[in-house]
Amino acid sequence: MLKKKDIEMMSPLIWAYMGDAVYEQFVRDYLINQGVLKNGAYHKKAIKYVSATAQVKILKKIEEELTEEELDIVRRGRNSNPHSHAKNADIVDYKYATGLEALIGFLYLTKQEKRLKEVLNMCVEA
Repeated sequence: MLKKKDIEMMSPLIWAYMGDAVYEQFVRDYLINQGVLKNGAYHKKAIKYVSATAQVKILKKIEEELTEEELDIVRRGRNSNPHSHAKNADIVDYKYATGLEALIGFLYLTKQEKRLKEVLNMCVEA
């Protein structure tokens, strides 16, 4: 079991790696619980939440609700140096999206479940 101190020392890209998976699963669960759609419709709706462009818009809408520590985590994720970027997004959007994913991953890894749920709910409500 990793301690918070160990997690804080990780690369923000590791947080973002986990955050991407957590966020994707949350969005899929959220959409399925909204009602039965055709299979292709789920993917189209999910893109409105999980694409880099969508994540930038979401982050800008929820920034005011984040703590200073959370904003610092977003900044560290945004300023990290990814080895690749999404083919459908420019590098600036990709870095901002990485910041949001880093926050989600950090909250997940540090077992801040209540706050994680709050942030995820803010994301789909934004």
